[in-house]
Amino acid sequence: MNMPLAQTGSFGAATLTIDPEAEAARIAAALRGQLTGTLRRRGLVLGLSGGVDSSVSAALAVRAVGAKNVFALFMPEDDSDPESLRLGRLVAETFGIGAVVENIGPTLKAMGCYERRDAFIRELVPEYGAGWACKIVIANALTNEGYNISSLVVQDPEGKQTKLRMPPHVYLGIVASTNMKQRTRKQVEYFHADRLNYAVIGTPNRLEYDQGFFVKNGDGAADVKPIAHLYKSQVYQLAAHLGVPEEIRRRPPTTDTYSLQQTQEEFYFSLPYDRMDLCLYGLNNGISAEDVGRAAGLTAEQVGRVWTDIASKCKTTRYLHSGPLLVDPVPEI
Repeated sequence: MNMPLAQTGSFGAATLTIDPEAEAARIAAALRGQLTGTLRRRGLVLGLSGGVDSSVSAALAVRAVGAKNVFALFMPEDDSDPESLRLGRLVAETFGIGAVVENIGPTLKAMGCYERRDAFIRELVPEYGAGWACKIVIANALTNEGYNISSLVVQDPEGKQTKLRMPPHVYLGIVASTNMKQRTRKQVEYFHADRLNYAVIGTPNRLEYDQGFFVKNGDGAADVKPIAHLYKSQVYQLAAHLGVPEEIRRRPPTTDTYSLQQTQEEFYFSLPYDRMDLCLYGLNNGISAEDVGRAAGLTAEQVGRVWTDIASKCKTTRYLHSGPLLVDPVPEI
C-alpha cells in the first residue's frame, strides 16, 4: 500500500499515494471472502448519501459481487440537503445498482427527534421555531489548545446567524436527538439486508473510524467496513480510479445532519481532510512534528495541538468500538 519513507525520500502527501487498482482488487477480494465465508450472505446493502465514502464503498461492492447483488438506499429526512438525494441517485445509476428511497422524516417526527432537539435549542433561543435553522460547530484545535469546545449556531428566518456557547446538557440533548437520524437509517438498512439475506456495509474512512466520528448502533453499525483502513485522501484516489462522478469528488465532505450547511471540519475535525491525513499518519508512524508541520503547512506547535485533539477524541470515543460488556465471559460455540 503506502511506499516506505526511505523510498519516497521525505514525508508529504505522496507518502499516502496508493496503487488504486491493486487496492481496489484487494478490497473486493476481501469483501467476497467475508461475504461467502464468515457472513454467509448473498449480497450487500448500503446507504448512499451522495458523499465520496459511500460512493467508493458502492463501487467496491459492485466490483466484489456484481451490481445485481448490491442494493442501495436513499434515506432523506426533513433537514437533508436535496443535493444528497440527487447525487446518491447519480451513483446508483453510474454503477447500475438497484435502489429505493426511504424517507425517514415521518419516522423521526413520530419519535420526537425534531421536537426534542428544538426544545433544547429553545433553552438558549426561546423564539427558535418554524423558519429557523441550526448546526453545531467545534472550536479549532489550532487556536484552542486542543480542547473540544462546541457552539450552537442558529439562523433566524431573515438569515441572521448567532453563535452561542451551550451548557453541557443542551449540547448532549441536541446530539442525542440528532443521533436518532443515524440509528433510524441503520434500522432501515438492516430491514432490507434481512429480507434479501444481504450484509450491511459501513462506510467510515480511517479518520472517522480512528477518531470515533460515528454514532454507536447508528452509522457505526455494519457487517463490513471496507474502507476503514484508508485515509480520506486515499479514498479520493480510489474514487477517481473507480469512476465515481467528478461532482461527487469535488463536493466538500459534509455531515448532512443539521438544517444549516455544515462541513465535517466545522463539526468534528481540526483541519481539512488532506492535512488531517498527514497529521494522523505522522502520529501513527512516528514522524516528527517538525516534518509533519512542513508537509501540512503547520508549525510544530500546531501539529502538537492537533495530535492532542486526536488523542482526546480517540480516548473519549473508544467505547464506541466496544461490544456489550458482560459480567462473566461466555465461551463461543
